[in-house]
Amino acid sequence: MYVNEGIRARELRLIDHNGDQLGIKTRTEALEIAARANLDVVLVAPTAKPPVARIMDYGKFKFEQQKKEREVRKNQKIIQVKEVRLSPTIDEHDFQTKLRNGIKFLEAGDKVKASIRFRGRAITHKEIGQRVLDKFAEACKEVGTVEVRPKMEGRSMFLMLAPVNEKK
Repeated sequence: MYVNEGIRARELRLIDHNGDQLGIKTRTEALEIAARANLDVVLVAPTAKPPVARIMDYGKFKFEQQKKEREVRKNQKIIQVKEVRLSPTIDEHDFQTKLRNGIKFLEAGDKVKASIRFRGRAITHKEIGQRVLDKFAEACKEVGTVEVRPKMEGRSMFLMLAPVNEKK
């Protein structure tokens, strides 16, 4: 944003600090008016013919903008994707451990990617992996909903779970 002496245009459509139009003024006239009011001339629409400038306190304006940006950043929730790796021949106790981790991630508000990596000849029995993922999704249905059904990608099969919204 161009301010005071940084403005290169000879003529400017000037708006004062109250929002009233002052008309088309030269750059030096605009700088004098701003200096009398102890404010800055800020170019707000450089592509207009003639360019539009506003008389304002630039430091205060920048501070307000930064404050709004901080407020927006504070209110947004970053959702992460956590991965839980299973195998087609997973034992019940190991499955329960992975399930506890998946439920913990979903309750924390993160998405969960449950994946199964097929090794060697195990890829010929995709239905076993499908059953494990379906069992995982069924066990998580109270805290998460299936976002992406189980599907193959190379030698892996994966399923995405999203947390259930409490806003209902």
